[in-house]
Amino acid sequence: MSTRANRISAALTEAFAPTLLEVRDDSHLHAGHAGAREGGETHYGVTMVAALFDGKSRVDRSRAVHAVLAGELESGLHALALTLRTPVEQARYMPPG
Repeated sequence: MSTRANRISAALTEAFAPTLLEVRDDSHLHAGHAGAREGGETHYGVTMVAALFDGKSRVDRSRAVHAVLAGELESGLHALALTLRTPVEQARYMPPG
């Protein structure tokens, strides 16, 4: 059985060829809130680093991810927290060494 996290990971990998991709199901943090359902899979966090983001604004990056995940958003994905960086931007967050 395919989980929403697996489908999100597969879709983003195919579309963006990221060098880093982390998909978290944060649904348990939103129990009782709007859009939350029993069983979860409604609220996700995504951290992705991809060269394809180079030269794109934060809004354009988010729009591109939302376009790729449109089917998930239409089928129960309620909230998506995005951290989207280029490899150069990500290097600023990595400790030296």
